[in-house]
Parts: sequence; structure tokens; C-alpha cells
Amino acid sequence: MRNTELKNILLKEDILLDENTIGKLERFAQLLHEWNQIHSLTGAKNIEAIYENILDSIYPIKFIDTPSSLLDVGTGAGFPGIVLGIAFGDTKTVLCEPLNKRASFLKYVTTELELKNISISKMKVEELQHKSFTMISSRAVTDTKLLLKITSHLSDVKTEYLFYKGSHVFQEIESSCSQLNYDIVSRNKRNYLWIKA
Repeated sequence: MRNTELKNILLKEDILLDENTIGKLERFAQLLHEWNQIHSLTGAKNIEAIYENILDSIYPIKFIDTPSSLLDVGTGAGFPGIVLGIAFGDTKTVLCEPLNKRASFLKYVTTELELKNISISKMKVEELQHKSFTMISSRAVTDTKLLLKITSHLSDVKTEYLFYKGSHVFQEIESSCSQLNYDIVSRNKRNYLWIKA
């Protein structure tokens, strides 16, 4: 498949990326599609569904600044961590994924695509020892309050958060995070919770 298809999908959302970045995203989509036939890494069973997941993952680059370091909690098949790591280019990115099968796939992708800025930590985020990140992201792992708690040792006053949420985000914010400085950006059924420093 030519990367023009993915390019057009991104262009419709006003997401402009260089050819090299789009090529890497396209190759990631192909690798995930291949691995998914055997290992069932994600519910996205065809290239079109993988593209939609790439778009869902990359959409926040429209409104957030590029962080100098990024931690993605529970990366799974690569959403959003691999996609953000590719899009941000030089951002030091750590993907935290405790499951063997998924961590093996992520390591394979980073080697195959020569993603020098991305490293994989095969462990629970609670076990990760690292200096504070400038951004922590997560998609569909747990509720906001618990995410903030289990990543507190990896954050400081300058850390921002990007959580990919559904409709429950409004109740979560109301019950636990009302004192935080945040925005919620919505696209289709996705709500991006951006907690600012």
C-alpha cells in the first residue's frame, strides 16, 4: 500500500507530516496487520481500522506542544505510544507494557523502523524507575484518578498528561480532578483529556 492513503486520511484532519514520518506510520500499520493475524494484538483487524487508530493516536499533536520526554502507560499494540513517538521524532519516549506478546511486538517495531528515540519497558508502570517525564499518556488503561496515582513517582510540577478517554471522562473529572488545569478536546466518540502543568 502506498502511504498516500494514510496521508490523505491525516490531511482531512489538517494533520501535516513529512513523507518520512508517514512512511514509518505506514510501515508500522503493515507490521501490526501482519502480527495481528497470528498474535491477536488488537481489535483493529484490517489496515483501515489500524489507520483509524493511528489517526486517533496522533490527533492531539494539533493542540499539544511537543514534549521533550514522553511516557506511554499500557501501550498495547502501539496506540498511542508508538504513533506519538514516531510523530514527535526526537522526543525521548518510553513505552510501558507488561505483557510479553505486546512488548515483543513493540521491540520488533522499534528495531525494524530504527526508532532510536523509543524504548520499551516490559513492566507495570508502578515498577518503572525513571526521572520525571514532561508528558505522560495513556489510552483505555484505567480511570484518571488511578492513572495520576500510579504515575506520581514519574511526574513533577512540569508534567502534563494526555489521556485518551470515552464518555466517562466527565464523571471522572468531576469526582477527582476538578482542581486541575485541564482541557477536554473531543473528536467523534473520543475525548482527549489534556491536564496541563
